[in-house]
Formats: sequence, C-alpha cells, structure tokens
Amino acid sequence: MSAFTVAFSELAPRDRYKLLCASVTPRPIALVTSLSPDGVVNAAPFSFFNVFSEDPALIVLGLQHRPGNNPKDTTRNIAGAGEFVVNLVDEGMAEAMNICAVDFPPEISEIDAAGLSLKPGVSVGVPHIAEAPFALECRKTMSLVFSPTREMLIGEVVRIHARDGLVDPATLRVSLDDYKPVGRMFGDGYARQNDRFDLTRGTYAEWLAQRQG
Repeated sequence: MSAFTVAFSELAPRDRYKLLCASVTPRPIALVTSLSPDGVVNAAPFSFFNVFSEDPALIVLGLQHRPGNNPKDTTRNIAGAGEFVVNLVDEGMAEAMNICAVDFPPEISEIDAAGLSLKPGVSVGVPHIAEAPFALECRKTMSLVFSPTREMLIGEVVRIHARDGLVDPATLRVSLDDYKPVGRMFGDGYARQNDRFDLTRGTYAEWLAQRQG
C-alpha cells in the first residue's frame, strides 16, 4: 500500500485544517474566560492551545477572526483588557464546555447558559470558572497576526488555581487519578485520558549499557 503524501500548497485551507486537526490529537482544551468592556464574562473553548515555556511561564492560543477581519469576542476582549483566564476542561465539564462553543451574541454570557459559576480573579481582573480543575490567570504578552483570520496570542501565566485535592502542596505533584482531562480529537470527537502508560526517559549511558549488555 502506497503512503499518502501531499504538499499543503496544493490544498485548500479547509483541507489543511482537516488533516492537521485529525492528525495532531488529542489536543488540550482551553476554556478561556475574558471580560467585555460592558462587564460580560465570555467563555470560549480553544483547542489550538498549549503550554509554551516555564521561564517565563507562557501559553499560546490560536485566535480566529470572522470573515471581514471581525474579531470574535475572546480576541476583542483580550485586545482591550490584556487579561484572560485559561480554564482547563475535565470530564465533568465537557458538556458545559460544548455549550460554550455555541455562537451566542456578545451580550449573552456562556457561563450562565452552560450553568457554570465564577470565582473572582486574584492577580487579574477576569474571573475564572469555579468548576474548572485548573485555571491559569494570564496577561497578554504579545500577539502575532499571520492572516486576516488567524492570530497567535502569547500569554504569561501569573497565577494558577487548582481544585481541592488535585495538587500536593508539598511536592506540587498533580494527582492524575483525580484529574480527568478531556482531549480534543476531530469533528465531534473527544478523548478521555484514562488509559495511560509510563515510559522512563533514560540517559545515553543507560541506553549504551543496555545495548552492550
């Protein structure tokens, strides 16, 4: 059977999206809360998201504009306030996260529609979702605009909140048995992370000794 290969220059953007999102999986989900100038809390899920650095502590978000260079609520709110919160999504929040993906008008808060509740921010003025297993309070560092519809946001994490019992205060280790994150697949697909295995990363000396032994 021949292997499949194609140059992305030969594909329409929608087809590139299909291949990228179906192959780069599972992706973590950021349920981002932001605050409008009128004080409405917006919540929107993003799977073009990941941690980028620990020193400084940075995350990256792929933001999207509507056709006509009309920014979505999250993009507009962060551009104005310079602050936002990344709320991580676990199995218990999956349905509510999906409701937050509905294209509500700007004056309607997804938080109320999804039956979620809020806690006030500590280091930023944006509240975070009380039900979230983890919440990362962030300040905008910079954004890079690549096209009329795509922007990459880099944010600095200034504070983390964790649900009770998820983090050992002495070791800072996260209980993976209690934290059940949801991963984004493609289309309507999501993945649970309850089938894990461990691989210990060794040194070159250990690898060499194993081969010689």
